[in-house]
Amino acid sequence: MAVPITAIYVPENDDWAVSVTGAGRSLTARAPGIIAARDQVDQFVEELGAEAKGATVVHLLNGSALEFTAAYMTARLTRPEQAPVEVPEPARPAESEAKAAGEPAAEPDAVPAQPAPKPDKKPKAKLTANIGDALETAKPTPSAPPATSSIKVAAGASTPAARA
Repeated sequence: MAVPITAIYVPENDDWAVSVTGAGRSLTARAPGIIAARDQVDQFVEELGAEAKGATVVHLLNGSALEFTAAYMTARLTRPEQAPVEVPEPARPAESEAKAAGEPAAEPDAVPAQPAPKPDKKPKAKLTANIGDALETAKPTPSAPPATSSIKVAAGASTPAARA
C-alpha cells in the first residue's frame, strides 16, 4: 500500500518554503514562487523512492488543500505584467549626413512622392444609366395563356353554380 506524502507550503516574502514528509523521511527547500515550489515537491517525491511514486501527495497551504489549490491555480493562470516595449526611432541617414556636412536636415514629416499611375491602364467604365429606367423600358416576356379548367358536375349534384 502506498504511503501518503504531505507537502506543506509556507510563504516567506517573495519566496516559498516547502517541507515534504513521507516514507519515513523529511525534505525541505526554498523556491522563488509557488509554481517553482510545486516543482520542487515533485522532485522530492522522486527522491523518496519507488514506493513514493504511486503515493498520494497532499499539498497544504495554511493547513488547507483548498487554499493551496486556489493559490497555485491563480499563479498558473495569471499572466505576468510585462513592461511596455520601447522601440527607439531609427536614425535617418539624411539627418546624420546633413549634420556632418553642416546643412539643415530635411523635413522629417514630409511625405515621399507617390509614383505616377501606369499609362497602359484603361479607366474603369462608369455606370451612368439608372436601373429604374432599364426596368421600365424592358419588354415584358410573353406569358402562357391562363389555364382553363373543366369541371364536370355529376347529374343531380348540388353546387352553388348549378343552383344559380
